[in-house]
Amino acid sequence: MPSFATEVKNEVARLVDENSCCKIAELAALLRMGAVMTMGGKRSLGINFTTENAAVARRTLTLLKSSGEVRTEVMVSRARRLKKHNSYCVRVIPSLIVSDLLAKLGLMHGATLNVGSDSAILRKHCCRHAYLRGAFLGGGSVNRPEGSYHLELVTGSEVFAQLLLSLCRKFDLPVGLSERKNDYIVYIKESDAIMDFLAIIGAENALVEFEVARNLKEVRNQVNRLVNCETANLQKTANASVRQMEHIKLIKAKLGFDSLPEPLQEVAVVRLSHPDSSLKELAEVLHISKSGINHRLRKLEKIAVELTEGEAD
Repeated sequence: MPSFATEVKNEVARLVDENSCCKIAELAALLRMGAVMTMGGKRSLGINFTTENAAVARRTLTLLKSSGEVRTEVMVSRARRLKKHNSYCVRVIPSLIVSDLLAKLGLMHGATLNVGSDSAILRKHCCRHAYLRGAFLGGGSVNRPEGSYHLELVTGSEVFAQLLLSLCRKFDLPVGLSERKNDYIVYIKESDAIMDFLAIIGAENALVEFEVARNLKEVRNQVNRLVNCETANLQKTANASVRQMEHIKLIKAKLGFDSLPEPLQEVAVVRLSHPDSSLKELAEVLHISKSGINHRLRKLEKIAVELTEGEAD
């Protein structure tokens, strides 16, 4: 069974976006997440992007072909170890025109790499959606809602992580930033915010699945809390009943019920004959209030304690 993150990526990788500006924004974020620059002859540049998701590889290839007249190829590395996924490397063959593509994507300014802001391609609201989609495709993951709520975007660049953090906050998402070894993690841990993120990147089917699973989880947790509470109450009632029975039996053996006032005699007899009943149920038998029953049982307890202390002396 594929991971939930894989399901999300497979879904958004099939989205059709007609806006060329959004294609540029998505590809820019995707390549910033995991692309490596290569060098060719005559100081020409190329791009290598590697992923274990075939749908993401196809998406990257499609976006590259729609964004420039560059030559591309896909190389597949077969997994040798059991349960390891194949690796797909999308290559842009080094050529002099690759620099034009990199400039269009905002990855280069003139002859230098741009590791800073992508503000030029993030002016439109639609492009911000596409940019986060590309970031998720390139280095995102999300847990199934049945487990812990966690979505993250992983990048090796602190500057890019800060950009993603700022962009998510523009969508009012409660994001955090942490470091893990040599990576920077932009993360979300609230279920509502994760659902908002899925909506932003266009993962509508995953959003519905997430919401249904979350609701089932919350109902299950609520039922468990109620069951645990009821179990605790039953245990508390049982413990109290045992203690009260011991007190009453002690009084009966040492003093006899005839020595007790009539109201206490009534409660003692009813408690002995109804060992599993709650205070409310005992009150209904004697037609008095629950607090009245509790008050009389406390008096019996006091008498029993005094008898025990007297024996100790």
